[in-house]
Amino acid sequence: MRRLSLMAAAVAILATGCTMEPKYERPAAPVSTTFPTGGVYATQPGAGEGARTAQGVSGAEIGWRDFFVDARLQRLIDIALKNNRDLRASVLNIQAAQAQYRIVRSELFPAINAQADQSKQRTPRNLSFFDRTISNTYSVGLNASWEIDLFGRVQSLRDQALAQYFSTAYARKAFEISLISQVAAQYLQVLQADDLLQVTEQTLKTAQESYNIVKLQFDNGTASELDLSQSQTVVETAAANYQAQQRARAQAVNALVLLLGEPLPDDLPAGMPLNEQDLLTDIPAGLPSNLLTRRPDIMEAEQNLLAANANIGAARAAFFPSISLTGSFGTLSPTLGGLFKPGSAAWSFAPTITLPIFQGGQNQANLDLANIQKNIQIAQYEKAIQSAFRDVADGLAARGTYDQQIQALERDTAAQQRRLDLSTMRYRQGVDSYLGVLTAQQDLYSVQQTLITARTERLANLVTLYQALGGGWIEHTGDQPRPADAPADVGSASAPQTASSPAAAG
Repeated sequence: MRRLSLMAAAVAILATGCTMEPKYERPAAPVSTTFPTGGVYATQPGAGEGARTAQGVSGAEIGWRDFFVDARLQRLIDIALKNNRDLRASVLNIQAAQAQYRIVRSELFPAINAQADQSKQRTPRNLSFFDRTISNTYSVGLNASWEIDLFGRVQSLRDQALAQYFSTAYARKAFEISLISQVAAQYLQVLQADDLLQVTEQTLKTAQESYNIVKLQFDNGTASELDLSQSQTVVETAAANYQAQQRARAQAVNALVLLLGEPLPDDLPAGMPLNEQDLLTDIPAGLPSNLLTRRPDIMEAEQNLLAANANIGAARAAFFPSISLTGSFGTLSPTLGGLFKPGSAAWSFAPTITLPIFQGGQNQANLDLANIQKNIQIAQYEKAIQSAFRDVADGLAARGTYDQQIQALERDTAAQQRRLDLSTMRYRQGVDSYLGVLTAQQDLYSVQQTLITARTERLANLVTLYQALGGGWIEHTGDQPRPADAPADVGSASAPQTASSPAAAG
């Protein structure tokens, strides 16, 4: 009995085999242990008076409905998550990777097929027995084949397919986070176009009124043709800008529609103007090491590295013998009616051992290629970390300067408006020429556009920083993060039944 147990254990070991994959060690993060400090980074804004605060919650734990409070924007994001075609494709890629994993995993188990054959053969009469020139053979049975994965080749390929599945799932997660950021940024572009159109309309109205006055003065002989031409310049510049801005707004809406995957609905809720978008400004940056578990693009790169590591194991196993077991069992008879009669049983068993001796260096080349591919994945993994570090650092640098920039532009706008008022008054009193009014109008218009652009860039930077810190995967703060391979509207994709799953990684 003890011998039978030992034999059973030995068979189990042979069946499961071992892997020849190198021991995986996560490469050290090639970035500083902290984000930059001092200078522009030293003036990070907190939540302003009356503004909402992140309350110390990390970006990855803040739901996008809590980060974006504009009801119109929330509805647009919701539509994009259901209809965006690129997101649909990324979910389908997960299902394809899952199917590929199941295909590779199936090679670990025996293949059993049912088979029924009939063969008919004619033999020349001078070579036949008893003048039977026609012979029939009927057979019914089961055929089985199994490669004993003694050196872990198939298991390594399975590990590679599983890592590629995880990589695809994290790629989908990264794209979904990016999609939310893209929709928000494009929505801000539409709001910016609205504000620019409003400023241009006001400038055009003021310039037209000024032109009418100068034209009246010119007709009465109290203004020069130069004053008339200068006043017309502002009108035509504003009119040209208005057309360009209308075109830019239409194109911004078209880009937003592409992200949504459907036309803008007619029942969208009212939105908030650009200057009232109350985004969270005080999300803590944390440490660069946190990005390793919060950024799905980094986790995607690491899974690609794990896949390359597993591929080395498969390439190494190719140097060693492969053992295959094939066999069949059934019945064999010269007549169809005799297939299941006593004595018709037939079986065969054919174990095969294949030892590679010479392949012209193919196995060594495959191993060299696998090692090179792993080194490539290491470089790409490190680059993903460096890119993530830069994304956050850039966001922090911008966040530390935009508030002061906008405050200065607001003061400049007020000063330019006062300058225009004074220049207009002095011109009408005959103290100054119209050139002073013209210059003041142009400078006010310019600084107003710059202010709107800065406000848009500030909000867009907050959106980008939220994404860079891993935000956008959950809908509400406090929600349990979905698995990276969570099903979507395009179909159902359940994770492979393995010890490790994207569901555990969140």
